[in-house]
Amino acid sequence: MDIVARWPGSSHDMTIFNNSRIRARIEAGEYPNTVLLGDAGYMLRPYFLTPIANPNTRGERLYNESHIRTRNVVERVFGVWKRRIPVLAYGLRCKLTTSLTIVVAAAILHNIAIDMKDDIPPPADNINIQQLNYLIEQGQIPLLPRLLPNNDRRGNGYNFRQDLINNYFGNL
Repeated sequence: MDIVARWPGSSHDMTIFNNSRIRARIEAGEYPNTVLLGDAGYMLRPYFLTPIANPNTRGERLYNESHIRTRNVVERVFGVWKRRIPVLAYGLRCKLTTSLTIVVAAAILHNIAIDMKDDIPPPADNINIQQLNYLIEQGQIPLLPRLLPNNDRRGNGYNFRQDLINNYFGNL
């Protein structure tokens, strides 16, 4: 796992991605045929696919369903990480530099736990997971901030996504 912790928690994910080495390397062609998935808070690009806000066709609905299922794997990993190291779930109240060090240390400890085949901690008893998931689905607890518009209708990201939907999901 590659982890870079240098941004405060209030930083938007798109800002972090735009300043990342992985973005520069993908755009420089180091990783051809690469596709990343993000939520609607990210800008649609040929290599960075986002869900369709209002899917109309069967292909668009299948695309969104596949997109959501794939992203859920990542979200579940974050959940495991937060259960294994609860301070990440409740928030850090310390200096930014200390917080960044804690995040990297948590990633290292998580990887050690995986290597040692440590059991995944169960969800906390005092949290109603079903109610929490319902609130997230209703938009009352956003998973990620949605500050940037997802409107690349004239750009390559829109065309790439539509080609993928039409040529793959539209034929399922």
